[in-house]
Amino acid sequence: MHFATVALFLGLAASSLASPISHSANGLAKRAILSEQSYADFQISDGQAGNALQEVNQKFPVTDQDPANVSQEDQDIISKARETAEDAETGSGGFNEQIEAAGEDSDEGKALQVGKIKNKVLKLQLEVLDLQIKQAQGDDQTDKIAEEQKKLQENMQQDQDAAGQTSKSVADTFQG
Repeated sequence: MHFATVALFLGLAASSLASPISHSANGLAKRAILSEQSYADFQISDGQAGNALQEVNQKFPVTDQDPANVSQEDQDIISKARETAEDAETGSGGFNEQIEAAGEDSDEGKALQVGKIKNKVLKLQLEVLDLQIKQAQGDDQTDKIAEEQKKLQENMQQDQDAAGQTSKSVADTFQG
């Protein structure tokens, strides 16, 4: 009787240890922490200029993680969000179209231009994160990361230079 109980216990333990689980380099399971959202929910262009990078990092709180520990689900969300942010710049109802319609020298046009810079910080930070995750998985992205970080720094500087200015999104007109 005791032998059967021990055999059953060891069999269950062995099968649970053999279960496939996605592990990171440190042996811990990778868990998704992000959830897919609409552009209107993750955009950062409304409000004021000056803190765009911090706003991105609040919306996508994976920056404190080792890129090797980011789950595939989170990487997919980051990649899709970056594509959507890029579309918000150039697509129908996006920043370029709305700035032209408002007139770039009007108050609304200026607020949209400030929002466009914040959107670029969003897009570029997500691109850098995505590339860093790919790099951590063994896909050499060194040159591309450096190129995108340079663009990110330039847009962060523009955001900081415009600190306190009104910023407007295209959440009402862009359907991404």
